[in-house]
Amino acid sequence: MSLDLTTLTAMTVVFALFLYVVMDGFDLGLAMLFPAMRRQDRDVMVNSIAPVWDGNETWLVLGGGAVMAGFPKAYAVLMPALYVPIILMLLGLVFRGVAFEFRARSTCRGHWWDWAFFSGSVVAAAMQGIALGAVLQGVRVQDGAYAGGWFDWLTPFTLLTGAGVIVAYLLLGAGWLILKTEGHLRDDAYRLARPLLFAVLAAIVAVSLATPFLHGEYWRRWFTWPTVALAAPVPLLVGLVALALIRALAARRDRWPFILTLALFALCFAGLGISMFPWIVPGALTIHDAAAPEKSQRFLMTGVVLMIPVILSYTGYAYWVFRGKVDPQAGYH
Repeated sequence: MSLDLTTLTAMTVVFALFLYVVMDGFDLGLAMLFPAMRRQDRDVMVNSIAPVWDGNETWLVLGGGAVMAGFPKAYAVLMPALYVPIILMLLGLVFRGVAFEFRARSTCRGHWWDWAFFSGSVVAAAMQGIALGAVLQGVRVQDGAYAGGWFDWLTPFTLLTGAGVIVAYLLLGAGWLILKTEGHLRDDAYRLARPLLFAVLAAIVAVSLATPFLHGEYWRRWFTWPTVALAAPVPLLVGLVALALIRALAARRDRWPFILTLALFALCFAGLGISMFPWIVPGALTIHDAAAPEKSQRFLMTGVVLMIPVILSYTGYAYWVFRGKVDPQAGYH
């Protein structure tokens, strides 16, 4: 892999999307845990994310903007292919954002806003997984334009990836509650985390078994030499991290379930990278095929170099200020 400007631009997209997935993933997962928790505990759950959740979607905007500016040909192909799931995802994010604010200020029927917070999060998480699956399985391209139909994204494989993202976010949300809460709420999160971990591992195995059959290139990456030497450590590391997570849950080490779940996400991203790189539209466009002119990429990367440290600084500061366990009596939201 040559580390040229186009590759750096692609790495910026991956970096932004990874931070979005892990940082917005835990609050989506937390919201999806609402039905499993006591109603009186939901305010504490919301208080645990209230100081930081607004900034998480900054990374989604950065990742989407970087794709549009850095890889306009891929953007022009993928957006028509994913119009429906992307629009539904955005509507879900808007819906949950409204519910987040209204549930704290509504004097009646607050449980309806809890339901809205939950359902908007489910839709957003499912559509993110479905969009990922649709990109992995490939889209029909003819003469540099999308040539498929409105619902090509809806297949058994994309439903599998959608379900996988939901259970992964649920596990991340449970890890966040273990990290940030105490008492019976933390105990409930511990109770849910173990079965969620096994559901996540089942989803990882199912997606991993199905993916090599989508494209011959995927098969070659995972099962032929020399790329198998790069790919083989990933499932091994997934197994080791899962074992460490099981032990951390059994020992009730509050900090480690969240950290180890983040490690699982990182390994899944590594697996996606092994399968896809350098494709951005599998089987149709590589990152170099889809890249913007060099001057445009330089302009984009100048902004990235200036802005990412700023975003990381204020995000890190927010998490630092609101570190530690949430006080159920103090309240934030």
